[in-house]
Formats: sequence, structure tokens, C-alpha cells
Amino acid sequence: MTGEHPSPPPGAAATPRQEGRLAQLGIRFTAWAERWFPDAFIFVAIAVVIVALGALLNGAPAMAVAKSFGDGFWSLIPFTMQMVFVTIGGYVVATSPPVQALIDRLARLPTTGRGAVGFVAAATMLSSFLSWGLSLIFGGLLARALARRADLRMDYRAAGAAAYLGLGATWALGLSSSAAQLQANPASLPKALLAITGVIPFSETIFLWQSMLVALILFVISVAIAYISAPGPTNAVTAEDLDVDVARESDDLGRPKQPGEWLEHSPILTVLLVAIAAGWIVQEFARQSWITAISNLNTYNLLFLTLGLLLHWRPKRFLVAVARSVPATAGILIQYPLYAAISAMLTGAKNGAGVSASDVISHAFVSLNTTGSFPLAMGVYSAVLGFFVPSGGGKWLLEAPYVMQAANELQVHLGWAVMVYNAAEALPNLINPFWMLPLVGILGLKARDIVGFSFLQLLIHLPVVLFLLWALAFTLTYHPPVMPG
Repeated sequence: MTGEHPSPPPGAAATPRQEGRLAQLGIRFTAWAERWFPDAFIFVAIAVVIVALGALLNGAPAMAVAKSFGDGFWSLIPFTMQMVFVTIGGYVVATSPPVQALIDRLARLPTTGRGAVGFVAAATMLSSFLSWGLSLIFGGLLARALARRADLRMDYRAAGAAAYLGLGATWALGLSSSAAQLQANPASLPKALLAITGVIPFSETIFLWQSMLVALILFVISVAIAYISAPGPTNAVTAEDLDVDVARESDDLGRPKQPGEWLEHSPILTVLLVAIAAGWIVQEFARQSWITAISNLNTYNLLFLTLGLLLHWRPKRFLVAVARSVPATAGILIQYPLYAAISAMLTGAKNGAGVSASDVISHAFVSLNTTGSFPLAMGVYSAVLGFFVPSGGGKWLLEAPYVMQAANELQVHLGWAVMVYNAAEALPNLINPFWMLPLVGILGLKARDIVGFSFLQLLIHLPVVLFLLWALAFTLTYHPPVMPG
């Protein structure tokens, strides 16, 4: 499914709508990126070296830099595993038989190819408010289900781009926002960062009315662009045109052949495990508000894993889904410890005057900005940096120490600063091949096939998002950091 596929038929490859200047620019940009951009691990490795050199140039002793690197490297293991389970939980839910059946039913609703593309965009973004892991897999499976319809001529590339909009537009404004989750969980935050930001609950980030307004506007705009930019039936390039096999994969696990396999195929243990987990989850939601409960990553992840186990019903089917999801977690496992080390070097490696590299950068932010201009400057900075460090949680650990210190000094609402980061950080995902990889693997496409359409989304999202981040900041009032306890 992930191999090369032939070019679209000549009659469908050169139409103005498909090969307009914006799409051509997006395709050329991604072709360049795929050739010249190394793996994301290389970027984080370069960032480690740059931050270490910056700390040395700031006057920090070499041994202090090395010590902060080592002290910080393992400081985020709980959060790293929590992010891994966000991916696994979303995958096992999206690939369960009931959700697959739901996808098949949803795929029968659109009546036109363009309508199908807009439908994929809407469904993907709605699911991204629950989980970015769920959104990525759900969107890809929905696009494949629609492509199987013989009566619907849908542009498969446009549908693929629409399936990516959860990651490129709205995921960071939802419950699985890495930055918002980190800030709401003091146990997951590095101590140096907690001292700067304090605890920021969901009520001050993703559940601000300003945040929900941004999410609503992005949702409407994205669906409209997906619908309008999709080629009509005459010029649509279908999965069949691209020689992509979209037939449903077999999920037949067969019958147990050995006595020891019987429990793997029996729902008995599933029912008992779900009952035990459900008892704990019910207690968590009973003893506190649902916003507080869902903002705890442990509760959030156990909820998804329990739901996934229940939906798969048989332990064997659940374990197969988990095994298929694990390769998508490799980048998180190896890169997040390095992001933690970067955060520690930024804040912990100090010169003789007790000044860290984070202090120097934050002072630069303060000197170059006012309270009014800070959200716009932070938004632009976060968007640019996001292309080189494609990890919402990891990049937050790199960026937060100095931007949040600057937000305190300029008295910018700290929760809104987190949301400025969230909305801006998602923008480069629209043209960055890193997070496209799991999706294009499901679709049987390459990143260059969908980026022309997602690049068009970026061109419109960028000015809209930056304006909203700047304008809505004036409706909020600064509050000092709130420490746990």
C-alpha cells in the first residue's frame, strides 16, 4: 500500500483546478522537503547541540551544561509514555469493529465527490477534539471507505488532505493538546517550567470561550476550503486512477488451535478488566468536575484504552490492534527525552551571574514586544519553529521556559499564551511530512499527493489564526501563576 503508484491519467492531471499555481507550489515544496529534510530525530539532535552551544556562549560551565542535559533527559518519562498511550488509545478505538462499522455507515452519506471530501474534513476535525491519534486513523479509514464506493467519483488526494485536517487545524485546540495537558498536570511538568507557569487548568486553556471560538472558525473555514478546492467528477483522480488498493483488510483471527489460546479469543477477561477499569474511572469523575478529570492524562488514556478493549471485545483482536499501533510511537519514545534535556539546559545551565539561556531569550522577547504585540510575535515564532520541531509537546518544553517567562513579565494571560502556542503550532503540520506518514501509510499515497491541497489550507489559515490570536488577547486579563498544593 505504501509503494510507488503511477501518475494520474493524462486527462485528469493537467486541469487548472488540480494543477493551479498554489497546488503546484505546494507539491514542489513538499518534493523539496522530502528530498532534503532529514528525519525529525536529526532536527532534535541539532537542537540539542545548538542549545548546548548557546548555554556555553552564555557563560555556563561545560560540566554544568552536561549535568543539566543528563538530569533532564529522564525527567519526562511519565509524560513520554502518556503521549505513547494517546497514540495507542486512538488507534485501537478507531480500528475496532464497531467504529469500522460506523465508518462504513458514514461513508454512505455523501452524494457527491466534493461533498465526500468536505465530509471527511468535518468528521476528521470533530474527532480531533477528542484525540489526535483517533483523528488521524479515523480520517484515513473514512477516506478509504468512501473510495470503495463505485457510485461516487471522489478525488482521493483531496480526501487524503481532508483526513489530515485534524492534525493540521484543530487537534491542539482539543482534549489531547500536549501543551494544555502538560500545563494541567503538575506531575508531568519539569520543575523549572512549573516554577514559571504554575498549574494552568483546562478551564484557562482549551475551554476558554476565546479558544472555542478559534476552533469553530477554523472548523468552518477548513471544511469550506476542502469542499471548494476538491476537483469535480470530470477531473477527479480516484484511488483506482492512482492504482491504490482500498479493499478492506481482513480481520479474521481464526479459531483457537491450542487450549492455551482459548482465553485470547474469549470475552470473559475483557468484561472483567473493563468492569475494574470502569469502577476507577467512575470514581474519578464522581469526586471532581469532568473538566478536571479529563485533563488528567492518566484518566484520559485509561478511558480510551478501556473503550478500545471493550470495542474489540476479544483480547486477541485488541492485542493485534495495539501491535499495529506501536510503530507510530517510535518518534515519541526517542525524541521526547531529548526535548526534556533541551528544556533542562535552557533553564538549568547558568553562568556565574545565575543567568540561564532561557533568561536571555525571554528578556529579548520582552524588549522586542509589548503586551499587545506578544501574542502575534509568539504565534509567528511558534509556527516557524514548528516546521523544524514537529512535536507539540516536545516543542512546548523547548519553547515554554522563555516564552512563558516573557508572558509573565508582559502580563499576558498565561492560559491564552498556551493557546497561542497551540493554534500556531498546528499550522506547519499542514505542510510538514512528519505527521503525514501514518496517514499516507493507511491511504497508500505519498505526502506529495496531498500537500498541494493542505498547502492551500495553510495559506488561508495563517492570516486568520494570527489575527484571531492577536485580537482575542485583548479580551483576557493576566493572573499570576498558580502553584500546586
